[in-house]
Amino acid sequence: MPAHFNYIIIGGGMMGAAAARHLSRHVEGVALIGPGEPRDYASHQGVFASHYDEARITRRFDADPLWATFAQRAIDRYREIEDASEIRFFSESGCLFAGPEPKSDADYLHRAAEVARSSGLEVERLTAGQMQARFAQFDFPSHIVGYHEGSQAGHINPRALVRAQIALAKRGGVTVIDAIATSVREEGGLVEVTAGGETYRAERVLVAAGAFSNLSAVLPRPLQMRAAPRTVVFFEIDEQAMSVFGTMPSTILFTAREEDHVYILPPVRYPDGKTYLKLGGDIETGDLTRPEEFRAWFGSDGNPDERRRLIAEALQLMPALAGRPTSSAACVASFTPTGRPYAGFVGSSRVAVLTGGNFVAAKSSDELGRLGAALLLEGGLGEDDYGSLMTPLFR
Repeated sequence: MPAHFNYIIIGGGMMGAAAARHLSRHVEGVALIGPGEPRDYASHQGVFASHYDEARITRRFDADPLWATFAQRAIDRYREIEDASEIRFFSESGCLFAGPEPKSDADYLHRAAEVARSSGLEVERLTAGQMQARFAQFDFPSHIVGYHEGSQAGHINPRALVRAQIALAKRGGVTVIDAIATSVREEGGLVEVTAGGETYRAERVLVAAGAFSNLSAVLPRPLQMRAAPRTVVFFEIDEQAMSVFGTMPSTILFTAREEDHVYILPPVRYPDGKTYLKLGGDIETGDLTRPEEFRAWFGSDGNPDERRRLIAEALQLMPALAGRPTSSAACVASFTPTGRPYAGFVGSSRVAVLTGGNFVAAKSSDELGRLGAALLLEGGLGEDDYGSLMTPLFR
């Protein structure tokens, strides 16, 4: 007989693990299905996740009230999760947004400042000179202005956050199944999930499979969602360089075109024992649509042209990085047409989907997980949770 659960979550990444933790606080009979991080990316034939890293920017300053709200709610629970799990993942280094003076109400920095003002978020506006005096790591152009969020902002360790979520979910009675879900179908008033050659049944299922949501038979129809390749660059930082870069904030820099922004993480120690300053951008084109494309991309060092561009921009902005060893890696970002996540049911009230990070969801993943849990428990989301703005769209 297939094992029976009340709820099954497919996907053990940042959203799925968070949903499992939140469900475990309310009900019994919860299963979380998803594989762990592969040891060898190049030879791995299964799925991947984008939380395989040590640093993601976290901040509340955002031009979209939905994302600003979700970030605030999630950040408010960081210390609670850390204390309960005894796993540390949040570094409160602050976050700096910098870019040209906003020219219109449509500019990102203007809209974000308005959202901050309306929500009571304290953000300090800085001139280029003030930023230069405070953040000596950077060489900002004179026309740049900044918005600095000094508290409850900085960066999180996504691997550690997922470990914390899963540890607390297990403590709450969640069954964690290390397998890849290959099919989901409704049968006899229940949902049957096939994973690792086994069949599991549940009253309701949440698919939180990230960029891989469209790549298997876990959804009846593919979502309107792009899986876009992104390249990240690492500068190796030694003790001498740490004296310069060790106190820098997480930083997001806009150029004349907002879509050409660069994000920068302060130095963080990685599993190889070395410390790296990481940066990435958001201008690469193309979509990943087939499993073999995902496998080839995750097994690569990213796009060499984008690597060279990011290194050049980093050296122009942070001249003290000159001479530091560099490396690069591949990442994937999921984009929806609305720029907002998907959180809703798929055709019936038994299978729901939670995905669509839009390159900004890591910091808010605990709140997104709470919303996924609420979908299963309550059958929908209200307007306090922006439910109508996250309706999944299908091809």
